[in-house]
Amino acid sequence: MKVWHFSEMAYHPAWEELGDSLRNTIPSSVYDPKVGADLYHRYLDEWALCDELGINIMVNEHHTTATCATSVCTIPMAILARETKKVRLLCLGMPIANRMDAVRVAEEYAMLDVISRGRLEMGFVKGAPFEVWPANSNPATLMERFWEAHDLILKALTTHDGPFNWEGKHFHYRQVNVWPRPYQFPHPPIWMTVMSPGSAAEAGSRGYSIASLNTGYLRTPEIFEGYRKAAADAGREAPTERFGYLAIVGVGDTDEEGKRRADQILDYSRTTPRAASQFWFPPGYTSNEITAQMLHNRGPNMIPLRNGGQFEMQFGTVDEFIDAGVAFAGTPDTVFEQIKEFHQHVGGLGQLLMMGQGGHISHDDTVGNLRLFSKEVLPRLSDL
Repeated sequence: MKVWHFSEMAYHPAWEELGDSLRNTIPSSVYDPKVGADLYHRYLDEWALCDELGINIMVNEHHTTATCATSVCTIPMAILARETKKVRLLCLGMPIANRMDAVRVAEEYAMLDVISRGRLEMGFVKGAPFEVWPANSNPATLMERFWEAHDLILKALTTHDGPFNWEGKHFHYRQVNVWPRPYQFPHPPIWMTVMSPGSAAEAGSRGYSIASLNTGYLRTPEIFEGYRKAAADAGREAPTERFGYLAIVGVGDTDEEGKRRADQILDYSRTTPRAASQFWFPPGYTSNEITAQMLHNRGPNMIPLRNGGQFEMQFGTVDEFIDAGVAFAGTPDTVFEQIKEFHQHVGGLGQLLMMGQGGHISHDDTVGNLRLFSKEVLPRLSDL
């Protein structure tokens, strides 16, 4: 099992000041660039430490929000491509339907792959519903635009004999000629984030790696099964390493310390729902399947427990998140057993996307969390 450390580089000093909405409408006057600079350097230091610890690196992006100050994921990744030497680098991801210039995405990924000497893994994501407004995109045609961008980016990365013309429905280029070409051939590995069996099937039919985000014990097995079925229908294998899962992880010398660290990181999850209601359901953004599921669960912020109950993400306790399979927390022994149980429950898990920093956890606690995980948990995951 490979492990990736993930942080959203949140600007948490503004959380209490901003009240019920941390996205889209918030004024940048609440951002202090001096504090922000300290936070950026802190987060980059924590990622760079992963090269020593043998934990791979994952970066994402969001826009106009205090929950994630990584507005362009390729900028911190460019720094880390130079600062690190060994670990893999995953951008998960690039909201390609909301990027107006798909060729620029191909250029950024190709350059990162060369700088890192072939350690890049590139993620193509739909993006959260909140991203529609700052991107000024059409939610009803978002996936149509996504797949055209996907096809254009891959053609741009794999065409090496000079310019080609692209005249699509959403993108028009007289000449596409990406320099440099990628270090990896034919291109870096591709990931997609998935939240339903349908989106997993799209990735499975193409043989891409998937990342299921905080979908827990009840939803993850059906998502993974959607991937396996689509892969089989397409004549592809579905090896365990194609299956990734994002969870909050807190490790301590005692169960209490591990839970305390996880509880602080979980403020990331508790602040995610703090967005004005008009930004949650842009018309046409979600499929009928997902919309029905959200309505059945009384909204997008309900987390199902293993016993069939549920709790509201914004107010969940650390024990509820652990029971749901959204967090793994405790001593190294406890955390390993939790991961092992989840691995068996979903039919095999090859990639753990570990949110080892988030919320109000301090730098010292983050470093302690990463070091203890690397020393006491990571070596045992190979047994899975």
